[in-house]
Amino acid sequence: MGIVASQSFKNILSTYLGFLVGAINTLFLYVNFMSDTYYGMVGFMLSAAYVMMPLMAFGVHNTIVKFYSSFKTRLSLNSFLTLMLFLPLCIIIPTSIIGYVGYGAIGGFLASENAMIKNYLWHTIIIAGALAYFEVFYAWVKVQFQTVFGNFMKEVFHRVGAMVCLLLLYLKIIDVEQFMVSLVIVYILRMLVMMLYAFSIKLPVLIFKKVNGLTNILKYSFLIIVAGSIATVLLDIDKVMLGKYISIENIAYYNVAVFIATVIAVPQRAMHQILLPLSAKYLNENDMDSLANLYKRSSINLFIVSGLIFLLIILNINQLYTLIAPEYSIGLYIVLLISVAKLYDAILGSNNAILFNSNYYRVVLVLGVILVIVMVLLNVFLIPLYGLHGAAIATFIAMFFIIRLKLLLCIKCLVLLHFLQTH
Repeated sequence: MGIVASQSFKNILSTYLGFLVGAINTLFLYVNFMSDTYYGMVGFMLSAAYVMMPLMAFGVHNTIVKFYSSFKTRLSLNSFLTLMLFLPLCIIIPTSIIGYVGYGAIGGFLASENAMIKNYLWHTIIIAGALAYFEVFYAWVKVQFQTVFGNFMKEVFHRVGAMVCLLLLYLKIIDVEQFMVSLVIVYILRMLVMMLYAFSIKLPVLIFKKVNGLTNILKYSFLIIVAGSIATVLLDIDKVMLGKYISIENIAYYNVAVFIATVIAVPQRAMHQILLPLSAKYLNENDMDSLANLYKRSSINLFIVSGLIFLLIILNINQLYTLIAPEYSIGLYIVLLISVAKLYDAILGSNNAILFNSNYYRVVLVLGVILVIVMVLLNVFLIPLYGLHGAAIATFIAMFFIIRLKLLLCIKCLVLLHFLQTH
């Protein structure tokens, strides 16, 4: 666990730095420097972009990690990486064309409750494309077991960029429309910096030759678009649907609550960056003993660390809400629901990394598709009835069942016992 412990510790530091900056932005700067309506619009725009990101990436960020260690010659490896660089364009270009041709219809549908959403459709598409290629370049360095700088860019850069933009907005150097454009530029810059770093670690050698096992690679990439989307959809579809059914300023209140609860997931997010390539390596080498050891130790460590954070949040949540505007206190019970789900997810350790790199990713895909459908239906039913709390209940139910199913799948199919499993 040497490389895991070392890089996880550094990643946790940068992730918490990012969350500190994000907390300042979310709890103080956005709520004081921007109207609730525009803050809600920012939340909707970014959530929609994150929902689109796995589709835009064509699953390449997962495909690189899964197959990289299986190529043993330079020629085959460079052919594979060349394919990975250009594959996302097969989705990004058609999506952009559809967005251009169907701008009116798409914008009209999304803006049925909030007309301003239509004005930021292109902002959303561009951010989604930047997010997709950022993940591709981050995967490029993950397979070299170099995750620290990428994690800093993933967790800190865009939040500092947003803080600078908010300060410029407060000083009236830019107006709110220029702020929205500036936010798009921040995500593009983040992607470009990650690209330069990735190419400094391993410069691409463009070789346009047939890749060995191309059918399996494309099949995996295609299926992982949906499988990889599931976690993102579970995180962000509630905000998108809130924008569809209730006034957009409510997304601002929901954003704050979810942000507070997400702090519990920071150690898991940090450790996942190195668990993903390690799990792929052990699976490709059929080293099940090392894989089982990684699974149990990561689960125990995350349970301890995330459990402590969970207690800190739950025991101090009332005091925390006294620091921000009173209208945001509607999110108190949302924090409680999402926090429990995040803690349960953290206890899984390297479970996600194992399943996505195993031959059982198809099963995860089927379960995930069913779950997303159920979650959408729950949101459609619960949001009109209970508003923000309806979205939180839907998210809690969906996350609980997908986590339980993943745990059982790892035990039954891969015969990997979780530390909570006694037999």
